[in-house]
Amino acid sequence: MIQITLPDGSIKAFSAGVTPMEVAKSISEGLARNVISASFNGTTVETETALTTDGSLVLYTWNDLEGKKAFWHSTSHVMAQALQEIYPGIKLTLGPAIDNGFYYDVDFMEHKITDADFKKIEDRVLEIAREKHEFKMRSVSKAEALAVYKDNEYKTELISNLEDGTITFCDHSNFFDLCRGGHIPNTGLIKAMKIMSVAGAYWRGDEKNKQLTRVYGISFPKQKDLTEYLELLEEAKRRDHRKLGKELELFAFSQKVGQGLPLWLPKGAALRDRLEQFLKRAQKKAGYEQVVTPHIGQKELYVTSGHYAKYGADSFQPIHTPAEGEEFLLKPMNCPHHCEIYNTKPWSYKDLPKRYAEFGTVYRYEQSGELHGLTRVRGFTQDDAHIFCTPEQLDSEFKKVIDLVLYVFGSLGFENFTAQVSVRDLDNPDKYIGSVENWEKAENAIINAARDKGLNYVIESGEAAFYGPKLDFMVKDALGRSWQLGTIQVDYNLPERFELTYKGSDDKLHRPVMIHRAPFGSMERFIAILLEHTAGNFPLWLMPEQAIILSLSEKYENYAQKVLSLLENSEIRALIDNRNETIGKKIREAEMQKMPFMLIVGEEEEKNGTVSVRRHGQEGKGNSTMSIEDFVGLVQEEIGKSLKSFEV
Repeated sequence: MIQITLPDGSIKAFSAGVTPMEVAKSISEGLARNVISASFNGTTVETETALTTDGSLVLYTWNDLEGKKAFWHSTSHVMAQALQEIYPGIKLTLGPAIDNGFYYDVDFMEHKITDADFKKIEDRVLEIAREKHEFKMRSVSKAEALAVYKDNEYKTELISNLEDGTITFCDHSNFFDLCRGGHIPNTGLIKAMKIMSVAGAYWRGDEKNKQLTRVYGISFPKQKDLTEYLELLEEAKRRDHRKLGKELELFAFSQKVGQGLPLWLPKGAALRDRLEQFLKRAQKKAGYEQVVTPHIGQKELYVTSGHYAKYGADSFQPIHTPAEGEEFLLKPMNCPHHCEIYNTKPWSYKDLPKRYAEFGTVYRYEQSGELHGLTRVRGFTQDDAHIFCTPEQLDSEFKKVIDLVLYVFGSLGFENFTAQVSVRDLDNPDKYIGSVENWEKAENAIINAARDKGLNYVIESGEAAFYGPKLDFMVKDALGRSWQLGTIQVDYNLPERFELTYKGSDDKLHRPVMIHRAPFGSMERFIAILLEHTAGNFPLWLMPEQAIILSLSEKYENYAQKVLSLLENSEIRALIDNRNETIGKKIREAEMQKMPFMLIVGEEEEKNGTVSVRRHGQEGKGNSTMSIEDFVGLVQEEIGKSLKSFEV
């Protein structure tokens, strides 16, 4: 008998040779019907793999990430079979699952694949799927594998790097493929499949190698799941921050300025400024002091911090001055500069904590193929702050930063989030700087703070920064996509590297603990995510303009100006559209600009001192007539609901 430990901690005894599917059936038939993959002692196995030793078993369904990976990887095999049938003589390479679906890299030789071919490939995949072929693994010797693939230089390269005795093929139908495993029970579970696109991809990602064709696809256990996914993609296109940023005149890019370097237009600059002022007000209440540091620093500064060793090869190259041997770098991080600010004078434990905050612009050389709108740029501004505190203050300071992050999320409509405690990869200690003792202290401090604050958190090994563990907030947007927003890090290492000290109550010098935090992360990426989350309908307090006054004709321009003055006196951002256009056209264009309120003024409104109020997106629901004072009250009430004062 062997002992199988389940995720809930329960242990069940089974005969040696039991399979994950048999374990599932012993729990319930319903579970067995839904199980599509499994892992045993942390290694992916087939649902029909014989288990011969004690160990921990996890069963996966479609609802689990690992279940989806097995589903999509299995579909990549079926698509490869269909491609091989339709395009004889092609050479298959690799077909992994990815975040959304899968791809297969193919050398199509003399064949060409176009969008017009997608339908027949999809149809053939579903034909094969309906035949309910089982996926079965088999071991082969290295010599046999090399012989089978003697005409496929890609597979032979992969096989050459494998140890004899570890090589396996996966069979289904009359098709086989070199594979490590991780499949669903049979092809019949695949009910819907779509090829999403084709693109060029160099073999093994090396531009010196031949360019292959990468065929992207996705599959689902139900047709309605595919339909919903495609609808979500269309909505994502409508919400694309690059599209909305252009339509709302927030930002632009210029080839002459350079790739990855956004230009903020007046409306976008005003939006950024409101976000900055919002956080600065909260930070002032929380005891932060604003600082400003230069955009460059001597190379030695980043050598001391460790950033040059970690990122130097992939950063902008050093700036050489007329002075021999003098080198500067574009600032990749703000923290070394803040360490030097701390070092400008001696400190006592009575002076701590010191909280330095800066909206500091930093520069990182991202490869051109990795640049994407505002989410991946080469120059970006971080809402950076660094707290220098005593070890005894660490717990309370960390919790105060959590409060600040939650305040930011609440004010901007991010309500669905989880926290991720990112710790070291214990199997790869060389990736990190600092002592094991300090790492353990830092990791425990974060876990304790997350627990005490009641956060819904998970612990992820290997996700820490090279200089310290961190707490990342993973936010789900309106489309259900997860984004990492807001980071808090504990750091015992930079204080050591920069020899930061304070005098303790024992009259001896001690090292402070450093906390890095950035609720927004970077202004660019945060605004991109916020744009897509809200589809450009920002919270009312953040909108570039909160109202537009639409006059029915030029006869009412004076009254429109009076309304504008009254609104501006109440600090409501508004403008007038007094063009010689129909009111219908003015409304349509105001709707496209995501204008929260349209105030229509004509003869009746002028006579009664009122405005006819139309809300954005309220077509067909009629307008409300109210006094200007009542409209001001309405706006202020709505802002007050979402933008509450930060309480320390």
